[in-house]
Amino acid sequence: MSFLTTRKRLAPAALVTGVLAAGLLSLSMTGTLSGFVASITNPTNTSSAGSLAMEESYDPSPLADYRVDIQEPTNCFSTVGGVTTANHAECSSINKFGGSTHMAPGHAITTNVSIHNTGTLTPDTFTLTPGAKCKASEALPVQHGIGIDTMCEQVSILIKSGDKQIFSGTAAQLASHAPFELSTLPAAGESIPFTFVTTLSSDASNDYQGLGVSLPLTWTFAI
Repeated sequence: MSFLTTRKRLAPAALVTGVLAAGLLSLSMTGTLSGFVASITNPTNTSSAGSLAMEESYDPSPLADYRVDIQEPTNCFSTVGGVTTANHAECSSINKFGGSTHMAPGHAITTNVSIHNTGTLTPDTFTLTPGAKCKASEALPVQHGIGIDTMCEQVSILIKSGDKQIFSGTAAQLASHAPFELSTLPAAGESIPFTFVTTLSSDASNDYQGLGVSLPLTWTFAI
């Protein structure tokens, strides 16, 4: 076998060797095999919904008249039993009209309550919504007059927050009133005070003895 024949047979192997060398050189020039590294990991990528929650509280004045101020200090929570779909609580233990059965003509009862934001969010709106109808009832069995049909017109309601008046009129006028948009929005942890003054008309006659009125009122935070 000649020397030329041997070189020709070795040519393909030499070619492969040259290609591998070129590839390694290319890798070293592009930095793929570099020893420098920098990185950042954020392990606490979380998100959570906030909450709207409300507490209503009543605390009688130390100067309250025992004959008319019959309520005990009370706190009610919208989240009683935990947050629900409605996130609503019924609180019959706070009576914003005073709950008295001893009112005389011209006599007024003042009830002070506070609404406390116990959630984590500031509401976009804060409203007070009266029920659809004022209901008159025979509060004192037997000892009542015949004016039940117009009793709601004999009781006036004044609602204030601080020095700002929210409503002034009869219980009949308060019923079905559009929701009151309250301008002060309590941030988380803040409280807003409210005063309700309930007065039996000084012109009330015997027709209204022993009669009472009732009207639901609903506080609402919303976003």
